Amino acid sequence: MKRSANIIPDASVLTAWHKSSYSGGSSDSCLEVTDPASYAAWRKSTYSGGSSGECLEVNDSALPTRIPVRDSKNPAGPAVTFSAPAWTAFVTSLGRTRP
Repeated sequence: MKRSANIIPDASVLTAWHKSSYSGGSSDSCLEVTDPASYAAWRKSTYSGGSSGECLEVNDSALPTRIPVRDSKNPAGPAVTFSAPAWTAFVTSLGRTRP
């Protein structure tokens, strides 16, 4: 059975880290940098409204095949990731009215 959701214990790892061009060769003297724009990629769900503090954030661009979702009150806490098809099905189901 293929899993459509995974847990990432620390959502802060979903930022885009890469080896600096100033770190040369294969030595251990490497510097990794992140693009500040990757932090801005998290956005608050439009379904999280009001001042209740119960908000979800989603990052559409963090991973190529997964959609991470986290609690906005705990950005370095866990995130749940969904496969793209599972996320699409979930979002589509939100727009359906129930009898």
